[in-house]
Amino acid sequence: MSHFVKQQLKAFGVAQAIVVLKKAAGAERHPALDLRKHFQWSDLDRHLGRVLSVASAVAGAAAAPAASPMLHFRNLGIAYGTLDQQGWDNLRKEDAVAKVHGAPTVRPIRVLESKPAAAPPKLGWNLRQIGVTKLWRKGFTGKGVRVAHLDTGVDGKHPALAGVVEEFVEFDATGQRVPHSTAFDTSNHGTLTAGIIAGRRNNDRAVGVAPGCSLLSGIIIEGGDPTARLLAGLDWAVEKKVRIVNASLGFPDYSEEFLPVIKILRSNGILPVFAVGNEGPGTSRSPGNYAEAVSVGAIDRKGVVAADSGSQRFNRTADPIVPDLVTPGVDIVSTDAGGGYRKANGSSMAAPHVAGLAALLWEATPDSTVDQIEQAIFQSCTRPQSAPEDRANRGIPDAVKALALLTKPK
Repeated sequence: MSHFVKQQLKAFGVAQAIVVLKKAAGAERHPALDLRKHFQWSDLDRHLGRVLSVASAVAGAAAAPAASPMLHFRNLGIAYGTLDQQGWDNLRKEDAVAKVHGAPTVRPIRVLESKPAAAPPKLGWNLRQIGVTKLWRKGFTGKGVRVAHLDTGVDGKHPALAGVVEEFVEFDATGQRVPHSTAFDTSNHGTLTAGIIAGRRNNDRAVGVAPGCSLLSGIIIEGGDPTARLLAGLDWAVEKKVRIVNASLGFPDYSEEFLPVIKILRSNGILPVFAVGNEGPGTSRSPGNYAEAVSVGAIDRKGVVAADSGSQRFNRTADPIVPDLVTPGVDIVSTDAGGGYRKANGSSMAAPHVAGLAALLWEATPDSTVDQIEQAIFQSCTRPQSAPEDRANRGIPDAVKALALLTKPK
């Protein structure tokens, strides 16, 4: 039992748990269903239930109560919910359980600064800096590659995003899927990040790294139980067989509680891309700061790491410095909810560049593995003299070099 869980149990008498389940091969009834007896409703569940009941009443519909305090994310092989000490002890004895971890609260990585912008230039400096235009000339746009975009949603009616959103899903405050939801943004953050990944040419203006990729966008950020919403989004991503997950969120500091989930994503052939955070030097966020995830920091057009971009050194052999690399994240012009454009700063703007680049590379080399795509991106990086290693790590990726590494004769 982790120190975090012990603190939660001591302070509140209960703790939220992420339960990694053993594979149930050939079972008619999934053994996870028998674990529900160990979970209990929490104060947060009851509060969210009241909130949902009020919202449903306002909408003129009856609120459907959840059947169990335990959520089962079948595609991840994860159960999630609230346990007291007895429930925790009993759950760990169950044959169906591989591991039990705590669940620190996920928090969004907010844009540092943003303001409405005029139409972007025909080709933004950010796209030139990582060399994606040279891959476009070779005919690669990310076509056929599915990218999970887990954020505040997306304005699916934006002219530069028309036809980009292949599927859209909204998860409510408790992590339950909202039926019949159409693509919209609860703020503007998701539309900004979506545009960087996949925005298409609009009036001969380019904003997206991989304008031909398919975006699967889900609302998971802001409000409710953020860990339940994140798990729901990742479960959906596995179900939809995406190649890449892009998310600008995390637990402040370092916590290994979510590490099994990231390993599950990679075992399903998914590259997890996370913003490193905007709390400055000496800080980072989990799961982005895991060696098993790709963490991305922000750099400006002069090759200087943004002052607020996170960075941290860890006492480990594998991947001791985060972020793993840096990409453009200062004065980035992207799509804005409502149909216009917005200029924004932060590692949230940087991470989608890597997600888009991975989509280009996977279109070009569809048989590549997660490890091969990741290593090609890492090995293509060059760190400018203006960016010290402890702030920029490997430096800025080069799309052409990454493709050359993947296609190099074995």
